[in-house]
Amino acid sequence: MTFTQNFTAVGDNLALSAVVALIPIIYFFWALAVKRMKGYLAGISTLAIALVIAIFAYKMPAGMAFMSASQGAVYGILPIGWIIITSVFLYKLTVKTGQFDIIRTSVVSITEDRRLQALLVAFSFGAFLEGAAGFGAPVAISAALLVGLGFNPLYAAGLCLIANTAPVAFGAIGAPIIAMEGPTGIAATEISKMVGRQLPFLSVFIPFYLVFIMAGWKKTKEVLPAILVSGIAFAVTQFFTSNFMGPELPDILSALVSLFALAIFLKFWKPKTIFRFTSEQELAATSTAKTIKTQDVKHSGGQIFKAWSPFLLLTGIITLWGMPTIKLALTGHYEGANAILKALNIIGHSLTFIPNVPLINNKVINTAGAAVPAIYKLEFLGAAGTAILIAAIITKFIVGISWKDWTITFGETLNELKYPVITIASVVGFAYVTNSSGMSTTLGMTLAKTGSTLFPFFSPFLGWLGVFITGSDTSANLLFGNLQKITATSVGMDPVLALAANSSGGVTGKMISPQSIAVACAAVGLAGKESDLFRFTIKHSFFLVIIVGILTFLQNGVLSWMIP
Repeated sequence: MTFTQNFTAVGDNLALSAVVALIPIIYFFWALAVKRMKGYLAGISTLAIALVIAIFAYKMPAGMAFMSASQGAVYGILPIGWIIITSVFLYKLTVKTGQFDIIRTSVVSITEDRRLQALLVAFSFGAFLEGAAGFGAPVAISAALLVGLGFNPLYAAGLCLIANTAPVAFGAIGAPIIAMEGPTGIAATEISKMVGRQLPFLSVFIPFYLVFIMAGWKKTKEVLPAILVSGIAFAVTQFFTSNFMGPELPDILSALVSLFALAIFLKFWKPKTIFRFTSEQELAATSTAKTIKTQDVKHSGGQIFKAWSPFLLLTGIITLWGMPTIKLALTGHYEGANAILKALNIIGHSLTFIPNVPLINNKVINTAGAAVPAIYKLEFLGAAGTAILIAAIITKFIVGISWKDWTITFGETLNELKYPVITIASVVGFAYVTNSSGMSTTLGMTLAKTGSTLFPFFSPFLGWLGVFITGSDTSANLLFGNLQKITATSVGMDPVLALAANSSGGVTGKMISPQSIAVACAAVGLAGKESDLFRFTIKHSFFLVIIVGILTFLQNGVLSWMIP
């Protein structure tokens, strides 16, 4: 039995089909923003509604719909859930052994100002992790670091989600851009150039926006020099690397340049006042005493290096895991002559399982008449979470924790994250059901009907919608890339601009994606509070995607000289 996707399944009418396809999304918004439902309950109920619509409105066979959900749930657990578990575990190891106290002191030695700490950790360090790994690790690790520094957990999670806007399009060694080349036939280097002529505008703005959200206009003006150093260093590097080096390195190099530029700048410049949150200001006397005490504690360079070494290890190992050749070996697909990689390939092959998804593999027929493959992709060694686990194992010897306490800490982490992992599995299952049934493409086709005048403005909203549904800029580019190209050609818009808009618009949807919300809450201990974080980020997501829409509209007209 096969199932042919029908994007006008309801009444043979695209508009009516789009209204029905919107129901699970509207419900999810309502469940989190209005009802304030716990994340795992919102995720499971949204998945259930999507299954009902796929089966009864889109006429997808029930067995196929449920197996599609299972494919998404498995992907939600590995690699995404695995990243969260190992990231939080590594962080907890540094806390339990007292190393995080030294990390906190070392950051405070650069600046005690919360505004500047957010730029260093959420923006620059988070962008580096996005470039090296992606898939939730940047938000999980940087948010946990901010909480350890004393940030309110909700603020830490929200700020890291917003900061993650700038680097997402080039995340995971350029995966979102590279993925778009296949279905569209347009070179990834050309798409990279165009994205590199859009995102730098956001990259300059995001540091300012982060501080403005935290402190308001008056307090933002106090640190404008630092904001400009952070944002301009990132944006300029992002432009040059994306236009002259390709999509693989913009995040990593931009983040490093921004991080070191700001750290060096702060050696010679300090804000007039030290900003702390209201809750800290209410205990001003106590805070002052603690600050004096912290400043009196002097740690040697060796102690600071030891404290940071788990995260330095993490960075190095994740970077290795993301390199294309090593990635092939880790997943058992290496065919070169290098002896070490060949040995690694044998191990990777034995730990990689790619079984077909029963009932649905090559049984869904898309509008092009092609069968869509469906597999459970279980790459145990190649998963980024495994790289983090290896860092945690090495950390055991660095910090001197016993295997007993190491194991107990891992068990505590698993227990704390059981509900967030259920949330992630359910919302990714929802994404897969909407994709395989054709609901997401119905919505994309509806937006594409906006016409030659308005489509350039709404083009980024397709990417925004895709990332909201799938939780991934890579998946959104695969989902809507070809639709963007075809629609752009038909309305007289440059296809490269439309593809770039899909990716640039997509990054603004990351902060409200259900799986991103679940990841961030899990990392900072806010499981069950997903609705609060969603309410925090939703307005910023809308605001930023509108900015990208306006920029794309202008680049299609008066700024067309910016198109490569």
